[in-house]
Amino acid sequence: MIVVPLVVTALVVLLFGIERVVPLRRQTRPLLRRLVINICTAALALGAAAIFVRPAALTALGWASDRPFGLIHALPVPPAAKSVVAFLLLDLSFYWWHVANHRVAVLWRFHNVHHIDPDLDVSTAFRFHFGEVALSTVFRAAQVVAIGPTAWTFAVYEMALQANTAFHHSNVRLPIGLERVLNLVLVTPRMHGIHHSQVRDETNSNYSVVFSWWDRLHRTIRLNIRQSSIVVGVPAYSADDDHALADTLLLPFRRQRDYWRRPDGTVVTRDAATLPGEARLAE
Repeated sequence: MIVVPLVVTALVVLLFGIERVVPLRRQTRPLLRRLVINICTAALALGAAAIFVRPAALTALGWASDRPFGLIHALPVPPAAKSVVAFLLLDLSFYWWHVANHRVAVLWRFHNVHHIDPDLDVSTAFRFHFGEVALSTVFRAAQVVAIGPTAWTFAVYEMALQANTAFHHSNVRLPIGLERVLNLVLVTPRMHGIHHSQVRDETNSNYSVVFSWWDRLHRTIRLNIRQSSIVVGVPAYSADDDHALADTLLLPFRRQRDYWRRPDGTVVTRDAATLPGEARLAE
């Protein structure tokens, strides 16, 4: 399993360098301050993952493999096909978990910490509140038990999950033609950038993690938003003094604001007449 963090770390360093040279969106806040907050938040999240999520997932893997238990064991197909199906089901269930984090109020309190980042780059990929990670423990254990993947399949999916999370959060400007081709299969930076928009309907779209087709299947996909028109963040938490480290960590435990209104009371909207008509990634 050590190969997963090594590969992901190498990818993060590569993406961080590339997004400095060919950025997709203009950065609006000082980079160093954001990095300090995101790294500290990520460190606590990784600690929660090590204490809660990893032991629970490994225990569930062992329990399911000893039985064997899980949906894939009911399929009359060869082991290789079972691994493919398990990989797909792991990704589909993560789509549903992501949707739940937006629609269930107590989960959104914690997931909002990820979304209030006023800029979007590869460091945002790991900016999750430790409470959100701890709350995901039950989901991760249930996911493994219900699906029944092998330890190898689970490890491969973990690598794909973390690697593509880093990729689609990055601020790397790919050639639009290349990204449109990639987006037929994968979640890409332009697609996920829309998910971090301050426009509520845009945030509530593009939930997929690895494969983009889950949003197409569930009709939650939005592609025709120009990156230059996207304001990243959550309107109610868009002021500079909302982003201190202490405020970030305490946010879920405080009284929540009307998320989709700016401090001046206005709601962020987008004129549909200004949008490209084609249902594919806009420049």
